[in-house]
Parts: sequence; structure tokens; C-alpha cells
Amino acid sequence: MPQVGFGVFQVPDAETTRAVSLALEAGYRSVDTAAVYGNEAGVGRALADAGLPRDEVFVTSKLWVDAMARDVVRPALERSLELLGLDHLDLYLIHWPAPGRGRYVEAWEGLVAAREAGLVREIGVSNFQPAHLDAIVEATGVTPVVNQVELHPALQQRELRAAHAARGIVTEAWSPLAQGAVLDDAAIARVAAAHGVTAAQVVLRWHLQQGTVVIPKSVTPARIAANLDLFGFELADDEMAAIDALDRDGRTGPHPDRFDG
Repeated sequence: MPQVGFGVFQVPDAETTRAVSLALEAGYRSVDTAAVYGNEAGVGRALADAGLPRDEVFVTSKLWVDAMARDVVRPALERSLELLGLDHLDLYLIHWPAPGRGRYVEAWEGLVAAREAGLVREIGVSNFQPAHLDAIVEATGVTPVVNQVELHPALQQRELRAAHAARGIVTEAWSPLAQGAVLDDAAIARVAAAHGVTAAQVVLRWHLQQGTVVIPKSVTPARIAANLDLFGFELADDEMAAIDALDRDGRTGPHPDRFDG
């Protein structure tokens, strides 16, 4: 799985094909979508137009909360595959635990079965808390390879990242730029000026140096390219520490313990 992928959250299906095509042309080889985004077909068109070998592009999609019953998981996955024009996914995630619905354990059992059937290469989760992770592992003996969570300088999720490390789970950041909310911070601006890069590039580089997978989203060609151009500079320890110091309760999305879709 590439450490930098291309996200399509909130991109309308009609615009998704162009955005993903630009990303693939820029060199991205990982695309992250979801059933609830309503743009899997747009991603599929871009993949088909690109004509890249299937094993060169890492494709992720997600199971929405209305399809968490064990016998609904496979039909939902097959619908995503149909829209994407693929015979398998590289990674399939449970989008939210939705604890009030009480179905995330059986949804995980459905993902395990889908992996055994060859419909997905790997399975993971999104927005799971440590207690949710413990419940699915206890029930199945299968640990998710990835937990995709809101993570950025204003919400650093240190305890959750430590829980991932203890379980061998990769941390993947959605909203790695806090939807732009951290880009005007003075500390980030100083680091960007020192390296001659953008504030977004600084934040994404901060993620990479922590070992986090990121999936920034943009529909602007220059930003799509810049968000992948992260390997020509490195943040010093004091620069990393300055960004570490920005941690606060800066959540931009719902809390996983209270969100049921």
C-alpha cells in the first residue's frame, strides 16, 4: 500500500473521473473511495481510462453502516466491485463502527469471509476505537491491517496510534490537512518558508515521518501534484516538535463512539 494515496471524499461522481485521472497521471497509485461517497463509478471510469495494469493501482473502498448485517456485506461489496469495474479490492474497510447499531462485529465477520472468498486482498476498519478493535479481534482472531481515522496536527490521536502500534495495525489518516483548518498556523507557515514548500506539503510530510498513510483530496491539478511531491525535503526534529505542539481537540468530523450513520 503506497504511503500517499488519493482520496475522493465529497467529490461528485461527475468530477471524480477527471480528478482521479489527474492523480494517476501525476503518479498516485492508490485511490480511496467508499460506497457512501457515491463516486465509485467515477473512480472505475478513471481506472479503465488509465489502462494501468491492475496490480499497479491499490484500490480501497468501504462498507457503509446500512450494510453491516453479515448477509448484506457480500452483496454490498459486489455492488462496489461492479461500480468500480474490478474483480477484487486491494483493501476493504468497515466505514464506521456505528456502535449504536450493534453490528460491527458481524460486519467484520462478513469482511473476513469476503477475504477468504478472494473478493478482497486485505481488510481493515475506519474510525474504530480501541474497544471496537478488541471486540472484532476477540470474536474472529483476525486483526485489521489498517484503521483509517481522522488525524492531523490539531487531532493527533496519540493513544489510538499507540493502540495501533501495539496491535500491528497501520494508521491511515483521513482529513490529514483538517480540511485546511491547520494550514494558516504560524508554526506550519514558518516551516514551509524554511523549506520553500507549501503548508500542505509540510503537514503531509509530518504525517509521513510518523509512519502514517495519508489520502489527501483535491480537484486542483497543481495541488494534486504538490500533495504527492513530499520526498525532496525532510523535517528536522525541532520542526516535527513544533507541529506536535499543535495538538488540541480539533476534531472536524463526528466522534466514533456517538456516530451511527
